[in-house]
Amino acid sequence: MSLNGDTCYQALVSHDTRFDGVFFVGITSTGIYCRPVCPARTPRRENCRFYPSAAAAEQAGFRPCLRCRPELAPGNAIVDAVSRLAASAASRIEDGALSEHSVEHLADELGVSERHLRRALKRELGVSPIALAQTQRLLMAKRLLTDTDLPIIEVAYASGFASVRRFNTLFKERYRLSPSELRSRRRSTPTSSSLTCTLAYRPPLAWSALLDFLRARTFRGVEWIDGRRYLRTVRIGEHQGWIAIAPAPDRPTLRVEVSLSLVPVLLPVLARTKRLFDLRADPQTIAAQLGPIAAAHPGLRVPGAFDGFETAMRAILGQQVSVKAAATLASRLAAHFGTPISTPFAELTHLAPSAATLAAASPDELTACGVVRQRALALIALAQAVHSGAIGLEPGGDLEETRAKLKELPGIGEWTAQYISMRALGDPDAFPYADLGLLKASGVDKPKQLLEVAQQWQPWRAYAAMHLWKSLENPV
Repeated sequence: MSLNGDTCYQALVSHDTRFDGVFFVGITSTGIYCRPVCPARTPRRENCRFYPSAAAAEQAGFRPCLRCRPELAPGNAIVDAVSRLAASAASRIEDGALSEHSVEHLADELGVSERHLRRALKRELGVSPIALAQTQRLLMAKRLLTDTDLPIIEVAYASGFASVRRFNTLFKERYRLSPSELRSRRRSTPTSSSLTCTLAYRPPLAWSALLDFLRARTFRGVEWIDGRRYLRTVRIGEHQGWIAIAPAPDRPTLRVEVSLSLVPVLLPVLARTKRLFDLRADPQTIAAQLGPIAAAHPGLRVPGAFDGFETAMRAILGQQVSVKAAATLASRLAAHFGTPISTPFAELTHLAPSAATLAAASPDELTACGVVRQRALALIALAQAVHSGAIGLEPGGDLEETRAKLKELPGIGEWTAQYISMRALGDPDAFPYADLGLLKASGVDKPKQLLEVAQQWQPWRAYAAMHLWKSLENPV
């Protein structure tokens, strides 16, 4: 990814927030690198070097600024990259994909050779996959050392390091001080039974609209919306707990409170939170493509999936019934098939039903909860496919292949496959064009006509769908 130095410097001088996360500036006179919005005095032009990623700046020998904290920059430089492959790979690496698996495994998941993946990342971000992963781990560790009171050994493992010794060595090598020295420089000592992280986004963010959408579709007992705060239970592997998410009052970030029981899986918890609230979106770019239909609700996002199977299950329950009726069915399934959990919140009582649990269920058990038999069979077939690994419901895979596999299951047609693609697979161009609400909002009669109209919104048709639904008094 090439950067125009003069343009970058002008953005730095003006502290233009639109460039926050798009590039980082290394300052040769101090040896540190900053975000373009850093409050420190602007350096001379001749002392500035510009990089497309934090990893590239660190590879060039710069260490992160302690004032503007590059680890808090919006993670969108990877989205703005020309290569979709590089963007997908970098997103997965940022979310901890190389903490447990190899570069070869990641390349295989993305459907390319390891060599091709390395070339793509080097071309777009200027670093290797390992170097990018190391930077992300170190930035996460820096955040935990600054913002929590976790023991350093737990910080190392929560950040994705397999060895404390390696963590200490690399941290001191990159940042020129030890983890304990960095911790001693913080202003206050946190005291809490949970930890709070911040996730940045590109404003605007239509937070109330996001909550409205999720509120109407909650699994009661699993999720709850309390004012402007979203709460839910979490299960990742053997780890269980809860999270509470709300916007910060004075800056474009979300505050994510995480129970200490989830610290060992903190990276995937934050990754799923980013997907759920679509924090990697660039709303200005999307609005420019969508035109007038986006004007009424600036910053409207596509709600993603904290858990792909959970969202796909909810999509099947929503077939040919109202949103309210589907939410009632989802809540019954959560109460019957979910696992009870103790939390500080009276409204959070269960973990969502797992694919393994529903894969072993009988149709009669589901129909006893009010699910019609046809959809009960569809839910069980989906659960069995996900549990066996035949279908993956995570972003980054082959979208067309996954949609085709979904449509081979009983009871899943084009509408459901597109809806799952929108939310669980993170496809920004998915478009459930046969949806009655979309047809009504767009003023056309037939799905094929809507597809023709929607060509002007590519590659952001999922966002167009959200705006069309929002334009209705009672979105479907």
